[in-house]
Amino acid sequence: MSKKVKSVVAHNAKELALSMGLSPADAVEWILRHSLTNQIIDTAECNELTVTQIAKAAQTSRARVTSVLKRDSQGISIDVLLRILGATGQTINISYTKAA
Repeated sequence: MSKKVKSVVAHNAKELALSMGLSPADAVEWILRHSLTNQIIDTAECNELTVTQIAKAAQTSRARVTSVLKRDSQGISIDVLLRILGATGQTINISYTKAA
């Protein structure tokens, strides 16, 4: 007897979080984490920065920077991601919109 698998289609992070039984706040974190990680990678590549240069400037470990550059930012706090982004020479502008 095989189990039936129910397919779920999610069109955005919020729908995905809800389908997984998570809160919309989790979706917001995913979006922020994804955006920060992509900007760090793009800036590091564009400026040809080394892992060591970024880690020293951000005052964090090379292992953390390497993880971020490999798109694995789970377990790395948002404040560390912001420090790493700052170490690449970027600044951040924050804006808020009402959640739907």
